Amino acid sequence: MIDQFINFVIRPPRAEYNPDLYLWEKDFTLAGRKYKREDLELRNERGHTLRCSHYVPSQFPDDTPLPCVVYCHGNSGCRADANEAAVVLLPSNITVFTLDFSGSGLSDGDYVSLGWHEKNDLKVVVSYLRSNEKISRVGLWGRSMGAVTSLLYGAEDPSIAGMVLDSAFSNLFDLMMELADVYKIRLPKFTVKVAVQYMRRAIRKKAKFDINRLDCMQVAPKTFIPALFGHAKDDKFIQLRHSEAIFKSYAGDKNIIKFDGDHNSSRPQFYYDSVSIFFYNVLHPPRPPSAYPTKGEKYYDLGDLKVSAGRNENLLYEIIAGLQNVSTDAASSSSVPPSIATMKSVGELLSDIAPVATDSLVTEDDTHTGNSRSLVQDKLSTQNEECCSYTSSNRESWGRCSSLGSDDEPSMDFTRATDYDQTTIKVLATPLRNTQQSTLSSPKDEKKKKKKASTDTKKSKREKFEKLEALSQRLRLCILKRVNHRRHCSS
Repeated sequence: MIDQFINFVIRPPRAEYNPDLYLWEKDFTLAGRKYKREDLELRNERGHTLRCSHYVPSQFPDDTPLPCVVYCHGNSGCRADANEAAVVLLPSNITVFTLDFSGSGLSDGDYVSLGWHEKNDLKVVVSYLRSNEKISRVGLWGRSMGAVTSLLYGAEDPSIAGMVLDSAFSNLFDLMMELADVYKIRLPKFTVKVAVQYMRRAIRKKAKFDINRLDCMQVAPKTFIPALFGHAKDDKFIQLRHSEAIFKSYAGDKNIIKFDGDHNSSRPQFYYDSVSIFFYNVLHPPRPPSAYPTKGEKYYDLGDLKVSAGRNENLLYEIIAGLQNVSTDAASSSSVPPSIATMKSVGELLSDIAPVATDSLVTEDDTHTGNSRSLVQDKLSTQNEECCSYTSSNRESWGRCSSLGSDDEPSMDFTRATDYDQTTIKVLATPLRNTQQSTLSSPKDEKKKKKKASTDTKKSKREKFEKLEALSQRLRLCILKRVNHRRHCSS
């Protein structure tokens, strides 16, 4: 039993993964900008090879270096855990570096040390970044064991710009005593202390570190780096009091965020927002350039999405056919979609059909009353708001670049029955700020509209641009929602 507990500390389940499946792709697009993943290997002072990845813009600015945040994973984690950090920080022009610590993931080594040897691995990474002329300031973001690693290293390197410490433990010996109660080891405390002392000698022999010296309370009063602490209120593995104790004794500028959940639960969106703001303030990244050189490209660019066997071709056709049907006011009797070139980009398809889009995207029977129209519009507004809320705060949902979606797709049809007939309202589910209804007009009204047309030219052009922008965003969302994603879950 004691041997099992020793392995629980220094040899937890090891993450085995394929970098091409669980990391961001070699080249990907995020928030309209292009990025790339650079894989590299570093060697620590013990001779272990560390597998690392660096997420950077596809083209670095020529005259301005960019800051970098090093993400440090937990005891059973790996560099795939940094996918969430990339989503949070890359849009702010902050690069993200991540690694498998020795004894974790695909790196060399047989044991983890919960921060003792990992701080030396982190030192190798920071030294590498310091030698890179394209990197300016360096920040640290650690979770669980990674948070302890960041704090231990930060006490030795005051040049670190800022740290985010998520679920750090204050003292390893105290944590092991607590875990004996959590796992209901029914032994007297004196016996447990004797067992822990035996474990101490065994761990020192196998993993080459002393659990009694792994104490964050000794370094917190000596560390002055700005820090943001985070901890889940219902964490049973590392209790909230650990972060509170470190926070109380920490000497530098500090703040703490407490949120619902446990040790391995997903972090809420407001926590990620706070992390983004914190790093933006301490790293001072340059303002990112516009993702679109011209205004027109903004409405047509859908990134690098392709229609291929991995995506549903019918969904894309339904959206394009919906636009064509609305413009021509004619419905096709055939349910078989025409073929679409399998390697034609979505941006090109949108450019082909965009000119046929008209201001009238909603068709309905002339016998509908005003109250019925208002009711349908309210339903459409609610549905569109739900469709557009696709930003996820789930830690386990940040997967590959092509995996930011779910299997659910919103319904596009709304049906309403009247006393005499039943009318189906087909709506292209695109969130538009102003949607005009097509109605019959009298000759006098038509003359008034012609006179007013000359004064409303600028306004109509602006509305057209807004609709094209919304269409581009909605089309991207619909396609992403058809992709099945896989995510590695680390404890």
